[in-house]
Amino acid sequence: MNKRIRKWTMTGLTLSLLVPTLAACNTSKESEGDNRRTLRIGTMYGSKQDETYFRQQFTDMFEFTHNNIDIEVVPAIDYSEMQFEDQSKEREQPDPLERVKAIMTGTNQVDVMIFDMSMLGQLVNENLLKQLDPMLKEEKIDTTEFVPAVIDGIKDAGNGFLYALTPTFQPSALYYNKKLFSKAGVEPPKDNMSWDDVFNLAKRMKSGTGKDAVFGFSFNQWGSSENFWDLQNFAAPLQLRMFDEKAETMTVNTPQWEAVWKAVTDLYKDHVTPRQEDMQYDQPQGENVRYNPFQGRLFLNGKVAMTIGDYSMINEIQQMNDNADKLKIEKLDWDVVTAPFHAGMTGVGGSMYMGSLSGINATAANPDDAWEFVKFMNGKDWAKLKSRSTYEMSARKEFVKVRDGMSYNVEAFTKMKPAPQMISSLKDQQLYREKPNLQMVTELGSRAYSEVIQGKKTVKEALAQWETKGNDLLQKIKTNPKGQIEGIFEENGEGMSPEKRAVMEAAGEAVIVN
Repeated sequence: MNKRIRKWTMTGLTLSLLVPTLAACNTSKESEGDNRRTLRIGTMYGSKQDETYFRQQFTDMFEFTHNNIDIEVVPAIDYSEMQFEDQSKEREQPDPLERVKAIMTGTNQVDVMIFDMSMLGQLVNENLLKQLDPMLKEEKIDTTEFVPAVIDGIKDAGNGFLYALTPTFQPSALYYNKKLFSKAGVEPPKDNMSWDDVFNLAKRMKSGTGKDAVFGFSFNQWGSSENFWDLQNFAAPLQLRMFDEKAETMTVNTPQWEAVWKAVTDLYKDHVTPRQEDMQYDQPQGENVRYNPFQGRLFLNGKVAMTIGDYSMINEIQQMNDNADKLKIEKLDWDVVTAPFHAGMTGVGGSMYMGSLSGINATAANPDDAWEFVKFMNGKDWAKLKSRSTYEMSARKEFVKVRDGMSYNVEAFTKMKPAPQMISSLKDQQLYREKPNLQMVTELGSRAYSEVIQGKKTVKEALAQWETKGNDLLQKIKTNPKGQIEGIFEENGEGMSPEKRAVMEAAGEAVIVN
């Protein structure tokens, strides 16, 4: 909420400063007369209550400079509709793709669609978006002025073509503590390092015990390496499958999966990465104690040598350093390098979130104004304004700059091509839409992973368990893709009465046992 308030404040200030400058543009548009038109813009989520925020972020400036065009905002999933439904009734969650398709193909279709990266490939595959390459060429818009990783990421999802553009993106990089490396006499990380390079460096940087412990690496700035989510993100670029393309047979008990799990869990076992108990801290007592919002943040407090973080993490570092004297803590001396890559995948690494992609409906009733909006939203003037964001970077290279008063390797955020998402293929996305119970397979993996972390099983044993239980679950999902499947997460079937087991088995429900 605080982030949103800050964004609203900055947007309002920007608009007030630009009114005199844009007045001339507005006056020139008056010559177009009363030829008023409506441009319908679709969003993935929204409601009338937060439409003001959306307009401030995306459309107010366009309407100000195009005073003969009225913007109508159309959310695919309306929060307010869901809020007032009967909460006592069990219901399926709305399918974002189906809702987006509805406002793009139904009556009174939207002309422009604004969406995130997870939706792009699906919309292209459904032939719902207009290819932008011919229009970019006709207007001599040079895409080399954009960050290559952004353009490449969009093209990859569009089968080599551009079906959308974005003015901003949120990349990630490898942050490191310069002082810790200097103190240890170890050469700090550099751009274009593999995961093996980073892990080996992390092992050299691990030192001390207890309160004096320094950890070599953490997968995120928030906590330990005990959660399955970090392992999934680490493995995502390798595109290892949990099950076959028909979701009938598990495929996790393999040397490739074992190598991934072992790489992460060995770091945990050797205490190179922090554990949950390492995040505990003593709360200062006394009348004049000042609250420290950075307590428990191991990297910010000099307890972790390297961590993966997104671009907005700079905000917290800056805020902490600016208030270090008040908090009586040490300032962080830091820098960043490119996110690591897996062997054989040089140049591909790190996450890159693009949540402001804009594309033109292939059957738009108002395609000319739609293109005018997409062009405006991704033009230099708008990019200059959006470059002031402290949460996202401008997609245009000329506005990718180090923040005033700071010094860091800003190019580390733009060099790497974004890694594939965990569920990236269109076939798999379709599978998960048709069989939402497939999410339960991931939960089985998470529980197996926890047993490795707790020392109850070896990696090999855990993967074998995941495969066995997963195969049983997949057969249940085959006949019950969306409905409730009970008994899957009973604690290995222990504690379940023979009567309950018999009832469940008679009903054809899954009972997971060792």
